[in-house]
Amino acid sequence: MEQEPMARAATRLRDAQLRVTAQRMAVLSAVDELPGHPDVEAIRTRAQQVTGQLSLQATYNVLRVLTEAGMIRCTQIAGLPARYEPERKDNHHHFVCRVCGDIIDVECAVGAAPCLDANLPASYRIDEAAVTFWGTCERCASSAGTSGESSGDAERR
Repeated sequence: MEQEPMARAATRLRDAQLRVTAQRMAVLSAVDELPGHPDVEAIRTRAQQVTGQLSLQATYNVLRVLTEAGMIRCTQIAGLPARYEPERKDNHHHFVCRVCGDIIDVECAVGAAPCLDANLPASYRIDEAAVTFWGTCERCASSAGTSGESSGDAERR
């Protein structure tokens, strides 16, 4: 029988040897439940449905703890606010639509970390490679001629 989201979050926090709090359970559940790569405000809004009041600073603090514990992944893409996703221990990159800002996971071409070979001295130890592909998603590309919306309009939303 599958646990409800908060009970599942509590179990995961205990397994990670973290203190179980309502804020941590709510934020972890929000990251798991929200689609795509939510930003801090979306996570906070979702978590507040459980906790009632949750400050922005408390949300950042919980996200930091969960990231450091390896439970969630923080993706920082130039020009965008930090985004979060569940840590799945997979190796993937991201595609960012320049029009709507959606972020989509892209499977690594090689599959094993770090996914790329860097021309560095043997003494350098690389454990991760982060690649961001930029372009236009299928939805925006198909509506480009019909909506009259520019990328600037999408950014102001």
